[in-house]
Parts: sequence; C-alpha cells; structure tokens
Amino acid sequence: MKNTRRKFNSGFKAKVVVEALKERRTVSELAEQYQLHPNQIKKWKKEFLENASKAFEGEDSGQKEYEKEKDQLLKIIGEQKVDIDFLKKALS
Repeated sequence: MKNTRRKFNSGFKAKVVVEALKERRTVSELAEQYQLHPNQIKKWKKEFLENASKAFEGEDSGQKEYEKEKDQLLKIIGEQKVDIDFLKKALS
C-alpha cells in the first residue's frame, strides 16, 4: 500500500480556516466535510492567526527589504569586479 501525502494549496487552507473562524460548525464537522484531521485544521488556524498581521503590512516594507538586498548584492558585485580587474592587470 502506497503512503502518499495529500498536498493542499494556500487557497484551500484559507477557505478551511475562514470556515473555522466563523464558528458556524465545529472543527470536527469541518474535518469530516473536508476529509481532514481536526488537528490539521487547528494547526492551520493557529498558523493563520500568527501571520495575520502580515496582511496589513504595506508592500512598502517588502519592497524596502528587496531594495536593501539588491543594493547589498550590487555592492558585492562591484567589489568583485574591482578585484577581477586588478588581478587581470597583475597577470598582464
């Protein structure tokens, strides 16, 4: 018998968690409906709530991190280019 794990996309997880947060049905009922273990729903719900604040972070914070990392990488590339040019001249 093959032991295969089911993989769920983020949309499905969000749908289940939102249903759990509405509390119209118990976790056990939702688990039965979606053919999941109740602990899985609880785990997704906990993870969702822990990361909920990220939904209100502007794209600016992510963009700022991206720009900072980009600047660091460009600096490293520049330094390496200077080193390469120096070594080329030394070998000539």
